[in-house]
Amino acid sequence: MTARFSLHWSLRRGLPAWPQTRRRTDVRLRATIDCGGGCAAYRILNERTPSVCLRARQFCLASVTMTTNLTRRMAMAAGAAVAAGTLALMTPTAQAAPAPKSGVDKSVRFATFNASLNRNAAGDLVRDLSTPTNQQARNVAEIIQRANPDVLLINEFDYVEGDEAANLFRDNYLEVGQNGAAPVDYPYHFVAPSNTGVPSGFDLNNNGVAGGGDDAFGFGLFPGQYGMVVYSKYPIDTAAVRTFQHFLWKDMPGAMLPVNPATGEQWYSPEELAVFRLSSKSHWDVPIMVGKRRVHLLAAHPTPPTFDGPEDRNGTRNHDEIRFWADYVTGGKTAAYIYDDNGGTGGLKRGERFVIAGDYNADPLDGDSVNGAINQLLEHPRIDNSFLPASAGGVEASALQGGVNLTHRGDPVNDTADFSEPPGNLRVDYVLASKQLRTVDGGVFWPVTTDPLYRLTGAYPFPSSDHRLVWKDVRFPN
Repeated sequence: MTARFSLHWSLRRGLPAWPQTRRRTDVRLRATIDCGGGCAAYRILNERTPSVCLRARQFCLASVTMTTNLTRRMAMAAGAAVAAGTLALMTPTAQAAPAPKSGVDKSVRFATFNASLNRNAAGDLVRDLSTPTNQQARNVAEIIQRANPDVLLINEFDYVEGDEAANLFRDNYLEVGQNGAAPVDYPYHFVAPSNTGVPSGFDLNNNGVAGGGDDAFGFGLFPGQYGMVVYSKYPIDTAAVRTFQHFLWKDMPGAMLPVNPATGEQWYSPEELAVFRLSSKSHWDVPIMVGKRRVHLLAAHPTPPTFDGPEDRNGTRNHDEIRFWADYVTGGKTAAYIYDDNGGTGGLKRGERFVIAGDYNADPLDGDSVNGAINQLLEHPRIDNSFLPASAGGVEASALQGGVNLTHRGDPVNDTADFSEPPGNLRVDYVLASKQLRTVDGGVFWPVTTDPLYRLTGAYPFPSSDHRLVWKDVRFPN
């Protein structure tokens, strides 16, 4: 079966970037309030990383600077102290910027955002997006406008056949300035079906009843729930797009198939494994043409490693969904087992540029994922993980919420999701570029509580999503 997809294009204009964070909290924390832009650009400094306020485009009216030697715990407290300060702030504004150039003399901003634009029933997302008044969608759109990515993957965006939802979100929200932010224009987009909510016909959770969201190929109450969409300012090479919705888990050599600990037997029967798909949503290879240069956007959203039992069927699936991309970018014999929905085989060729993006539901140090799951990508020899997107908001949230967050091994400056405990706040959303590209900037859209843009992220029940938009700016080497 061939995945259905379509492409929309038109002429539109670009807009400015939202200033964001640099990495780390280990030595000094410096906060500069960008009043004219209505946002706080936090600079996290260490001895190896120069002090840089990334892409601050507005007039700065007030600033607060703290310079002190900080341990991690002290850094969290300092973030809270900065957030508690009283600052004179202006109304947020936005400026227009030129459309992307056809060449490669500028950086290209890739972003991922689990925007929680999923609904409880088929048709609800189309209903909500049919008018420009849905507040959650407006907040999501404003975050995207403030960050202004050139290429954007949205996770948890219900799939609707015929691209209706993707078109409505573009027309009624992204192309409409939200609360002073300039509209953002994406001439191209890509959508395809998702495994979520597609009935398997089997009792996959072994509760004695076949049917329902837990027995679908990917958890969902209806086909396409929790799907994905890609928006781009640059052309998409539609003829070269590859989707892997139907790839079977059993066809991965050495797959980490779950075992029933009570019996020692495979959790899934041979009949179930004969149809069970690896991707809980899908895996997409979407080639983006930046001038004459091609970049493969590798998009996915592996299942959360929770909501199961001691067999860890979701944790093992999450591990192998991540492994799929690790094998794919390795290429050669390692990827020879891979087949796409059109019958093509193998992975990326040597020298191909790529950016892996999505909510991977796996933190390198904390949370419930299988040990080392995300490290299959973070430590991959073809992937550059030297730049860690960061935010001051993540540091502040960890300190204010306390609890399990204070026992985490990972630095909260790199957190990307605001979860209740357990597991607490985690780094689960990633933009990972190949070493053929040079990362020059990046960040996590997580404002502190005193920032006027905090209204877009907030606290539970979140005005947009429990995840934060993550972005990286990459350049092509000469």
